[in-house]
Amino acid sequence: MSLLSTLVPNINRAQPASAEAGNAAATVQPAYEIKETADAFGLEVWMPGVAKEDLELTIHEGELTIFGRRAWKKPEGWMQLYRETPMADFALTLEHDNTFDATKVHAELRDGVLRVTLPKAESLKPHKIAVA
Repeated sequence: MSLLSTLVPNINRAQPASAEAGNAAATVQPAYEIKETADAFGLEVWMPGVAKEDLELTIHEGELTIFGRRAWKKPEGWMQLYRETPMADFALTLEHDNTFDATKVHAELRDGVLRVTLPKAESLKPHKIAVA
């Protein structure tokens, strides 16, 4: 199975429902990488400033959707001098062809990077065939 046909960006989809309902000034697509091993697909998504409680992952009808809301409050007496990064929420939707076991997906957020492990379905893994 080709990795490119397994997880691909859904460019026709705007934002997940959570993003549409929020008050965020902007929602941007985060930078991400997709990797593959013999047993799983791995997805790393850069979401700086997003807390675990403000993160939503869903798998539904051929789409994996990730939404992260940045909750940041200006500290008392703080005067911003310069900002290069936008204050925006993150949203990413990838289409998939159900080649992984959705019941065994594991996600971990650490140091601003969301790591999602998508175990391959048993039917995709190599099997040795005994010759009779």
